[in-house]
Amino acid sequence: MSLTLSMAAFALALSISPGPVNVVALSTGARHGLRVSLRHVFGATLGFTLLLLAIGLGLHEAFMAWPWLVSTLRLAGVVYLLYLTWKLWCDDGELGGADDDTLPGYWSGALMQWLNPKAWLACVAGMGAFAAGGEVALIGYFAAIYFVVCYLSIACWAAVGSSIRHWVDSPAHLRRFNRAMALLLAGCAFYLLLAW
Repeated sequence: MSLTLSMAAFALALSISPGPVNVVALSTGARHGLRVSLRHVFGATLGFTLLLLAIGLGLHEAFMAWPWLVSTLRLAGVVYLLYLTWKLWCDDGELGGADDDTLPGYWSGALMQWLNPKAWLACVAGMGAFAAGGEVALIGYFAAIYFVVCYLSIACWAAVGSSIRHWVDSPAHLRRFNRAMALLLAGCAFYLLLAW
């Protein structure tokens, strides 16, 4: 298998699998539709790609030198996931009319990736597998492939959410759906605490 296909397969396996960013994309797609949720998708993709580049260009060395940063990042990630869980759980289920400030967008998508332990593991593992030598051109090539695959993967979750909008067409149905998504996010957070 060529290097490009190997990189793309790695990116697909890690980007399409369930995780906090994908759960939020699914929920946003179900509530607001695909077009609105693409802001979150783009922000999450860009945030992940910048994290991947930072890891490839040496950020992992800072974590080796200061291990307390890893614990701080993990705790911040758990707190952020629990915050998102609370927001989903308390959502009133009203369709439409959402204030732009409450929609998951560019910045929240990017922040989620930087606080997402799954994203950190994917970056470290990917760079270790494909660009361990630190060659800038190879790091950039891998990041470009990952950007495309990551965007399409998260967009798939948003599209699935958008396609089930007719099933969550009332506030009561949407509240149940959001609470199920909140439980998934809470599960991610508690898994991270137990794996610590």
